[in-house]
Order: sequence, then structure tokens, then C-alpha cells
Amino acid sequence: MNIDRLLQQRDTNDGRTGAIPPLDEWLPPLSGDMNIKIHADGSWWHEGQRFARPKVARLLATLLRLDEDGYCLVTPVERWRIEVEDLPLVAVEADYRDDAWWFTTQFDDVVRLDAEHPLTVTLTPQGEAVPQLLVRFGLAARLHRNVYYQLVEAAETRDVGDGMSEIGLMSAGHWYAFGQLNDESTGEAP
Repeated sequence: MNIDRLLQQRDTNDGRTGAIPPLDEWLPPLSGDMNIKIHADGSWWHEGQRFARPKVARLLATLLRLDEDGYCLVTPVERWRIEVEDLPLVAVEADYRDDAWWFTTQFDDVVRLDAEHPLTVTLTPQGEAVPQLLVRFGLAARLHRNVYYQLVEAAETRDVGDGMSEIGLMSAGHWYAFGQLNDESTGEAP
């Protein structure tokens, strides 16, 4: 995988440097493992060093998908597996408009929170329950702490019975829960 050649091709593709190629149509055999790791904070590392050129990480993010072999960088003729510490993307911005929440990743993917791109709560490698959002090709984005706090501030509670309430929000006509409260303990001092 020649990075400089890929960068040059992307720059000459009608100026669409951030366009996502049809990765689901590309089915090359696994070429092997590449010494690239995406850390939990969304930073990209190669051979133990952080990428010096953000443009390279942005390009490679457009070639990333999750398949049966794990997280892979895919071109029409190559497929290289890489290591991902938690999730490969981070939602760094959130905005509510047109009756829906919209999220932007560190690579400018813009995703509407809806049935096709749901919000779920999963565990980080450290065991913390944190929301994630499905983005594309099996890839998900972990919500950055400031985005999570923004959602908590906008959240509602709903009674789910048995003395419990869900914390969540509506987006595109669907309810997305990201926490629960014991109704008996709310309002009590620790």
C-alpha cells in the first residue's frame, strides 16, 4: 500500500479528498497485518509513533472497514488488518437540528442519529460504559466526553417501571437510552 500514491489519487479525484469509496464492493483477500494502531482517543500510530501528517490518517480512515478479519484498510487489490484499541472513530461534535441529533467525527464524517445509525452503550477497554454511534461499514464512533455531556444536558427521563427510569433522548423519531436511574435513589444525598 503506497500512501503517497493514494494521497495523490485522492487529491486528483475531483477535489473530493474526504469522499468515502465503495469499500463494500471491494473484496480483495487479506494481505496481512500492518503495524498501524488506532488508540482509544482516535489518534493513529505507525510503528509506535503518532502519524506526523494528519492528511494520511484522514485518507486511511476513508479506506477503513470492519469485516470478519477485524478492522481492515481496503483498496480494490489489497486488504490490510490493523489494530484498534477501542473504536476507530470519535464523535467530536453534536448538533440538534431538523428533529434529529447530528454527530461529526474527527475526520468530518457527519452522521444523523437514526434507526440506521443508532446510539448504543458499550464498554470501553477500561470497563466504562460509554455511548457509541454506528457510522459506516461496521465502524462506530465513541462519543467524546464533551459530546456525551452535551447529550446528558439535553436528556430526558422516562419511567420504565419497577422503580427505574431511563435517561435518553429522541432523534429522528426514535428513543435512544444511554443510562438508567433507580427512582428511589434520585434526590438522596450520598
